[in-house]
Amino acid sequence: MTGMHHMLVHFPEAFWALATLMILVGALPSGRLAELSRAALLPVLVLGLLGALAAIASGFLVWPLEANLASPLARNHVLMALWSLGLYTMLTVLVWRAGAAAFDGGRRWVLVILALIGALLFATTGTLGGHLAGATTRFSELLRLTGWEVYTTFYSPDWVAMVMVLIGLTCAILGYRRKRPSGTDG
Repeated sequence: MTGMHHMLVHFPEAFWALATLMILVGALPSGRLAELSRAALLPVLVLGLLGALAAIASGFLVWPLEANLASPLARNHVLMALWSLGLYTMLTVLVWRAGAAAFDGGRRWVLVILALIGALLFATTGTLGGHLAGATTRFSELLRLTGWEVYTTFYSPDWVAMVMVLIGLTCAILGYRRKRPSGTDG
């Protein structure tokens, strides 16, 4: 079953990497490739979510929760996986609900920022999983530069909390500005 988890984790990583690239291509340039990226984004995001749910479920089936909570490295891996799942779930809902309008005006920048943060989160998840499996990467050196020692530190860096607060405030301001005056119908 351990091998099954190792195999399944590559599905969300591949689909989310592709979705991030499609968001960048759909948001930045114009033309046929941008149109194709925007049109095919939702199925890729949905496949990524399904792959992530399977990967996370298999991880919890393989390793008992007590074992995961005993190690800072495993706790960070689980935490980053759940943050990645949450962020890409939000992206999927945004793209699904907004449809083609998800890339209109300033919304495209919200998608780009969320996609880039999501890419960092799932890259961190994969890096920590690699450490758990004994396959270290140079990305952990980048994490170390931010003050995160992957084997011993369990925390959410302050800059992550600040970025999340800024995203929340930006979404609240954008939502308030788009609020329709009372008494008007669709």
